[in-house]
Amino acid sequence: MTTAEFIRSADAAAPPLCASEARVGARILGAVEATFAAVGMNTNLGIVLLCAPLAAAAERDRADLRAALTDVLNALDREDAEHAFRAIRVASPGGLGRSERHDVFATPTVSLRDAMAQAADRDRIARQYVCDFADVFELGEPLLAATLARGLEPKWAALAVFLGFLASFPDTHVARKRGVVRAEEVRRAAIPLHERLQRLDQPAELLPDLLRWDAALKRQAVNPGTSADLTVATLFAHRLRKSR
Repeated sequence: MTTAEFIRSADAAAPPLCASEARVGARILGAVEATFAAVGMNTNLGIVLLCAPLAAAAERDRADLRAALTDVLNALDREDAEHAFRAIRVASPGGLGRSERHDVFATPTVSLRDAMAQAADRDRIARQYVCDFADVFELGEPLLAATLARGLEPKWAALAVFLGFLASFPDTHVARKRGVVRAEEVRRAAIPLHERLQRLDQPAELLPDLLRWDAALKRQAVNPGTSADLTVATLFAHRLRKSR
């Protein structure tokens, strides 16, 4: 995957993701199908799953986005689950297995929120549907606001959020593909980088160490994608509030 493919994916996914008055499941399916038409691969399933409810909530009330989000999540139904399941099958994310209950390869019998609850203990993105996006609103947004308040550039604020997620819990994408032990090793490696970024007035000083770590992760085919998806959702929520 390349940066250009991620940008093309965002351009393709944005219209269905933000379609006026569309249900969450329809937003998810439309965005994933548009992404595959544009780039032919799964670049953004986690992002879409997180941002679709936020976009729907923003139509209701940007001033109290989290309360609106709770209403959106409570209103999810089996049709939303059916569309989301189809989208997940299209995306076919790495580490996707079978489940005894609410399997995405079967017809859903419960709401999308209830289906996500079944996976919440092993998938941090699914967990957001159960906890009203607590990671975004209680960890991601405060970190973003605090870093921006220090006068740092937005790119460093985004990095602070990413490292904050990565240091706080094992990345569930890494856990699915490489195992829980490897995911915990990545979390522990992120802690000193996260702490240093909080202290530095010139965050560029951290860049050489970050790039070395990034290169090592890529050599080992380790992709902390859940933390990245939660970072995008945090930035999206922040922008939704600012644009009201």
